[in-house]
Amino acid sequence: MDMDAKTCLKKMELVGVLNVATVDENGNPQIRCISAVHYDEDSFYFFTARGKNVAKELLSDGRVQILVYTKFKEMIRLSAKAYPVPEERQKECIDTLFAEQPYLANLYPDDKRYIGICFEIKDASIEYFNLGVNPIFRECYVIGNGNAEFKGYCITDKCIGCGKCLPVCPQSCIDKGKPKPYNIRQNNCLHCGACFEKCPVGAIKRL
Repeated sequence: MDMDAKTCLKKMELVGVLNVATVDENGNPQIRCISAVHYDEDSFYFFTARGKNVAKELLSDGRVQILVYTKFKEMIRLSAKAYPVPEERQKECIDTLFAEQPYLANLYPDDKRYIGICFEIKDASIEYFNLGVNPIFRECYVIGNGNAEFKGYCITDKCIGCGKCLPVCPQSCIDKGKPKPYNIRQNNCLHCGACFEKCPVGAIKRL
């Protein structure tokens, strides 16, 4: 399957609305839908009002997770830190967004738009997860200087080759291999943990 970080960003743009999760001052998760987004080739920025809690949370903490789900059963999850666009670019970015998305002028007419603030994301890790294919497909990508976050399970050298993990895997993504008796195809793994629970010698570990 031909996927990469830029394709994920394009899919996010086509979906239109981002589910954006932040962390408040008490460490609690907060989530909103944000549609005022401008995409460049390998980065993007979004708009909110300076007085909103989401702006306060991004200014004080910056951590963000963004989730979109396409009509093709694709999930894209982006993890990053969002930073305010430099002050000298704020007006340009706000004007660009308002030109691209005319509905914003109904919310903030004329110069009232400048109560807003734009945040940008340049460095991020992206998880792509496609439930609409068989077997399922997943992969990790980065934009900028983001760090890839690998999750799931792997079979270690403790494997005795008993094969008890094979029949419990819902995606049949465990193959015979070398030098270990079995290997998990990471791109097709659901991360369900069935093999982890079934292994009699604890040879499967969580990544």
